[in-house]
Amino acid sequence: MNVKKFTAPTAREALRKVREALGPDAVILSNRPVDGVVEILALASDDVASIASPAPNTEMAQPRPSLDMSPEPAPRPAMAARPEMGPEMGTEMGTEMGTDPIFSKMGSVPISGRTAISGRVPVSAPADTFRAADMQAEMAKMMKAAIAQAKESANTEISGMMQELRAMRGMMESQLAEIAWGSTQQREPQKAAVLREMLSAGFSASLARYLVEKLPAGKDAAASLAWIKTVLSRNLQTIANEDAILDNGGVFALVGPTGVGKTTSTAKLAARVVMRHGPEKLALITTDAYRIGAHEQLRIYGKILGVMVHSVKDEADLRIALKELRNKHTVLIDTVGVSQRDQMVTEQVAMLSDTGADVKRLLCLNATSTTETLSEVVRAYQGSGLAGVIMTKLDEAASIGNVLDVVIRHKLNMFYMSTGQRVPEDLHVADREFLIERAFKRVRDTATDYQDDELPLLMAQAGTAATDRTLREVQLG
Repeated sequence: MNVKKFTAPTAREALRKVREALGPDAVILSNRPVDGVVEILALASDDVASIASPAPNTEMAQPRPSLDMSPEPAPRPAMAARPEMGPEMGTEMGTEMGTDPIFSKMGSVPISGRTAISGRVPVSAPADTFRAADMQAEMAKMMKAAIAQAKESANTEISGMMQELRAMRGMMESQLAEIAWGSTQQREPQKAAVLREMLSAGFSASLARYLVEKLPAGKDAAASLAWIKTVLSRNLQTIANEDAILDNGGVFALVGPTGVGKTTSTAKLAARVVMRHGPEKLALITTDAYRIGAHEQLRIYGKILGVMVHSVKDEADLRIALKELRNKHTVLIDTVGVSQRDQMVTEQVAMLSDTGADVKRLLCLNATSTTETLSEVVRAYQGSGLAGVIMTKLDEAASIGNVLDVVIRHKLNMFYMSTGQRVPEDLHVADREFLIERAFKRVRDTATDYQDDELPLLMAQAGTAATDRTLREVQLG
């Protein structure tokens, strides 16, 4: 038996050396890192076959291997041959195993018909012999370990190849999309004009690309833009009137990140409820115990309206407060502002859902935020579902296509739009026609003007349009 050692800087290079020296059917006995390199001990398949087919009535006598981890003993000159083996056979096999470096290091164990390759011998094992089944079990164990290691290495290589293929696919899709949109500008200039208008209005490149690709043929730029506005208006969900809130009543919690205008919007809604039903039908609750003066701000609004403001700290307090206020027509909850990336968002959603009351959550969306930020906020606060949204800071936004884009793609219902700080004058019921016209109205004064040579590059980056599930639900007709 000829066990060979191969070393290389990486496992892949070491395996390549094994294949070149011993062939593809070689058996890996061990694989370990040594001094910054990978060391592999391998055995040719022919040697494995010879080990698996022992000669009958053959038994090699050899001293018991030492369990001590002392330095390697000197090679044994020869093996004692049993009488039935013949002196020549015993001397030859003993010399070969005694001079082999692997056996010098590991020691030779007397066996019956087979050689056991093992660096350790169990204390409870017989003193002089191992059975053939022991050798088979050891070889099966080594083969199983070699196969498992080969599978792991193959999985790693396959994973790396898949990542490279995905990167190549994305690059090819971007280049092909850029070429396609470059030719589209020449064949159908009205699509480029509509695309430029949508991007300047603040709509995402993916939604703009999806709608422009669905444009009916034979329309000029003006007719195409009118068709786009009709589709956007059809997919923008708004309440027909505010009776769902003011007349039906219920428990409403205004949620959202810090600084989006939750407290001011709560005061505006409270004023509208008081004007319709009176202060005795309304209750205000605040959970904002973090910001300095947050509770006092809502308390001042409540004092002006003649409404008591209740302060709660946790879910237990909120449950008790809602139970005591169950006879109120409308209960408005001003929650603490939490970043969409904070773990407290999940805790806040759970707190509002587990109060025992039907708490409807209204998400406040800042019109001055980007499309990506708004999408992240919606995904964080959506939880089991939002009753609706309130668009705030409309008066501060240069364009509102970003908010409309998120509301359309996530199928949200817009209740109100806030246009200033005055209470309650600057809160209006959402009007879809007004919002769509407002999205395109001030584009020419404040928005970015995209050049023709920039449009193909932008469309190439919007390659997610084909796989975005939110776009599949957009109704075109």
